Amino acid sequence: MWPTFADPKTDFVFKRIFGAEPNKHLLVDLLNALLELEGDQRIADLIYLSPEQRVPVAELKLSIVDVKCRDHAGREYVVEMQVLNVEAFEKRVVYNVSKAYVMQIHSGEHYLELSDVVGVTICDFELWPTPPQPGGPAVPLLSRWRMQEQNHGALALSQVQYVFLELPKYTKGAAAESTVEQWAHFFRVAENLDVIPPELSAEPFRSALEQARTAGFTPEEWEAYDRSKIAEQDARGAISLAEKQGEARGEARGLQLGRAEGLAEGINRGLAEGINRGLAEGLNRGLADGLRRGIQEICDLLAIPLDPHRRAEIEAMSSEELETLLTRLKRERRWE
Repeated sequence: MWPTFADPKTDFVFKRIFGAEPNKHLLVDLLNALLELEGDQRIADLIYLSPEQRVPVAELKLSIVDVKCRDHAGREYVVEMQVLNVEAFEKRVVYNVSKAYVMQIHSGEHYLELSDVVGVTICDFELWPTPPQPGGPAVPLLSRWRMQEQNHGALALSQVQYVFLELPKYTKGAAAESTVEQWAHFFRVAENLDVIPPELSAEPFRSALEQARTAGFTPEEWEAYDRSKIAEQDARGAISLAEKQGEARGEARGLQLGRAEGLAEGINRGLAEGINRGLAEGLNRGLADGLRRGIQEICDLLAIPLDPHRRAEIEAMSSEELETLLTRLKRERRWE
């Protein structure tokens, strides 16, 4: 069965809700909430900008879902929905917003023509699960970033700013206390709803849900949406597989290094003070080899002959027995 509401985090639905001219009041409401604008500072109207041409690669559509617009004061916005946490994501956000700022003017035009640009990114993952600086403050659900003078904290150079909404950091469910929290709740639960719940029954959330209602999709739109969800699951599966393969390779490499470390440690302790205690199970074989080599070195130094029978005894000994023999050889300077 079709879900009642489509996932607003996918490319097709996100742009259906926030990127269509008849629905731009929804984007206005979203931006006013995320930018925390009040009074005369609130955005009254928007003009959509033509999207840049991109190579039609499915993987890119999963990581770059954006809408570009400009308000009545000339300030530009790059509004993105980021479903997957990809490598160098923060750098890509900075690049995208900086490019939007630079591309406002062409060669020979004046810098005065440049307008401020705000990057607004909604993340379906925790971009900062821990404080960016050890011991520093945690990054909240909604975070806003701009230039700051490092010695005294003065704010300036506001031409490029960034706003992030990390959806997993919203945990109140239906008990949202602000418009920002209501939007976070909307993005998190929309695809799992069967009816419009009371907490999302007022505007602009009712209209946003109506735009995501699958009953209004044409067969072609539904197929496009279905393909986007399949592609998202494939991408998530690829990331999961890569993580498992990385863990397996790391474990194998760790065992290899651990064994080599055990061998070196065994040799050093055998020639110096002997072994006080065994290493961990993963290093045991290297430790035993080192002890055997230490015994052979001491026997050579003390001119103690090692015939095939004694060598066989050494090979059959455990790490504890080898350590006992090594201690006795050093103390008594003879085999028996």
